Amino acid sequence: MSHTAGIRQAKKLRTRQALLDAALGLLEEQSLSSLGLREVTRAGGVTPTAFYRHFDDIAALGVALVEQTLGSLHGMIGAILAETGDSEVRLDRSVELIARHVREQPAHFRFIAREQHGGVGPVREAIAAQLRLFTEEVAAALAGEPESRGWSEEDLLMLGGLYVDHMVITASALLDAGPDGGRAVAEVARRRLRLVTLGRLHWLDAPDPAP
Repeated sequence: MSHTAGIRQAKKLRTRQALLDAALGLLEEQSLSSLGLREVTRAGGVTPTAFYRHFDDIAALGVALVEQTLGSLHGMIGAILAETGDSEVRLDRSVELIARHVREQPAHFRFIAREQHGGVGPVREAIAAQLRLFTEEVAAALAGEPESRGWSEEDLLMLGGLYVDHMVITASALLDAGPDGGRAVAEVARRRLRLVTLGRLHWLDAPDPAP
């Protein structure tokens, strides 16, 4: 890549990020469905024409915010799940990771919490797709553990979903609690995850439910 092309690419990325940041700031006071393109471009300091060089519409911008917020977590959570050793330590580290991200990016997670069941279909679908992917990744990691011997794929996905659902609930609780209540929320999250882990050890002991 030439020096000139590199400068152009860097400028393009800065403009795109300026639009994302502007939208995120505006979304602190309103939902995505009420957000106007001109509002975003005005706040981002770019022209409406420039917007269309980066996004097809506001929904596409919302999908990009979802990917920016949740996409970065995949590698980090995957690294924690790949660790061997004490499962309690892994649970603690998972809770600490969620707590740190919510603390560092509260506006991003407020956006996810609001739009998960919001009025913009592509954004709802993008959030659901990210959470499904998390569930599949967690299930795949759990499948390789001795405790999962004899488990069906369906049951592993169910267990992965329990962990992911709990992470989402914890993130929302951390947002509501604010800085002062975060420690208490994290402790409750750890205790609940330990309960799920203990139940996992005895799942195959239980008889199948009656048809």
